[in-house]
Amino acid sequence: MSWFDETKVASSWPAVLTEPQRDRVRRDVLIHQVPAGTVIGRKGDRADSWLGVVDGLLKISVVSVDGKSVSFTGVRDGGWFGEGTLLKDEPLKYDIVALRDCTLARMPRATFEWLLANSIGFNRYLLDQFNERLGQFIGMIENERLLGPDTRLARCLSGLCNPILYPGSDLRIEITQEELGYLAGVSRQRVNQALHKLENVGLVRVEYGAVWVTDLAGLGSYDG
Repeated sequence: MSWFDETKVASSWPAVLTEPQRDRVRRDVLIHQVPAGTVIGRKGDRADSWLGVVDGLLKISVVSVDGKSVSFTGVRDGGWFGEGTLLKDEPLKYDIVALRDCTLARMPRATFEWLLANSIGFNRYLLDQFNERLGQFIGMIENERLLGPDTRLARCLSGLCNPILYPGSDLRIEITQEELGYLAGVSRQRVNQALHKLENVGLVRVEYGAVWVTDLAGLGSYDG
């Protein structure tokens, strides 16, 4: 493990802290590496820290009793999550899995609660985060119930470029078609077809192991 360096993390919340607050964060937050496939947290585990993705890609999902997996979202570079579980002081209601080798940051519960009590800027950041997550999950329900796989994939890619949830991240998403399938809930073959369709209408450019979003607004409103 190594210590936290806010200059190497694509996230906006360190900038709203005072220097003494940043000093405590640097002391308390630890950085560690996890290989692809690692289960970082399981449903029912007690949450003891706020998690950030310095580099990599995580999947947040649940598995039903009959083995069916449902993905809620992916978290990429610059994303932080788990604040709701800490605030409610309840066990995790989802599994957290590394889809690739990841560098993670862990802020202990005590530090998270101390920032809540001492930083108006940090509270504002969390309020914006909650608002974006709420919109994301409302959209996810619409996607599952009303939209076809092409549109679900478009919204999934758009969500991974959300400038509030992933500040500092560019429009090039390093992600495989298999990983996209996990996040969007469609087969790898269907992902391939959908990406070609999105590329043909000028919304993305597909590379090996990555997708360039060329029209973020169009991707978010795509209804093909």
